Amino acid sequence: MKSVSAIDAHHHIWRLNDLPWLSGPQVPRIFGPYQPICRDYPIDEFRGDIAGCDIVKSVYVQTNWPAGRSYDEARWVQSVADATGWPHGNVAHADLADPDAGSLIERLAGLPATRGIRQQLHWHENPQYRFAPRPDVMNDEDWRRGLAGLADHGLLFELQIFASQMQDGARLARALPDIVFVLEHAGMLEDTSPRGWQLWREGMMALADCPNVNVKLSGLGTFVHACREDVMGPIVKETVALFGADRCCYGSNFPIEKLWTDYRTLYLTFRSAIAHLSDRDQAAVLHDTAARLYRL
Repeated sequence: MKSVSAIDAHHHIWRLNDLPWLSGPQVPRIFGPYQPICRDYPIDEFRGDIAGCDIVKSVYVQTNWPAGRSYDEARWVQSVADATGWPHGNVAHADLADPDAGSLIERLAGLPATRGIRQQLHWHENPQYRFAPRPDVMNDEDWRRGLAGLADHGLLFELQIFASQMQDGARLARALPDIVFVLEHAGMLEDTSPRGWQLWREGMMALADCPNVNVKLSGLGTFVHACREDVMGPIVKETVALFGADRCCYGSNFPIEKLWTDYRTLYLTFRSAIAHLSDRDQAAVLHDTAARLYRL
């Protein structure tokens, strides 16, 4: 297997004291029982996990600190980056419906590591999979006004939605062509029945028609709680075929996927899933797309 340097465009480093949903009593979560990760996950452990996997840079993604502390989280990530050189970029959190969202976004943009914003919008009929209060938050005028403000600072938006929300997601991307979107977890395919695949495929095609939408190939073990090439491979193959390698990037979603695999196994399984691509396209998925999107 040819060695290609890779960028992990989706990982979390956690401070347990700031994550009540990890430190408190466990409630059902999309990724199953999570007692093993109810602890700090410092950057040194992450760097140990990636040893030998050709990972040269990384991007942190927000972990939902308590309300009102989005800037505190980003400032802490910046302090880790300043002290260690890792992570190389940060996707921070903001409630885009907040009337004061513009002020927060300006402060976040002032931190050198900030590259984008994530506010989780995924809603599902299964409450265990649900994060947003309703499926159509992205259609609200006030929320869209907050999102539009990202363009003033050159920040991207990480779009986390299910297949049932993808048509709305495509309309959002068309309405705001100046915003760069990164679809989380390849669209979170949770229903692998023929009907589920069809709904996902139709939604992904609609999103692929929007040139400002990119895809992060991450979190592909979320719904099976395992690292399996028979799950990862078809999703990766179809996604890259729809969007092109220049709009797809690799992400580990560690330490969540650490619940069922180690980093090397995840990385090598992913490498196998893209082995059908040309060397140039593999380099795009593993490195070049993330380097461009996150300005690394």
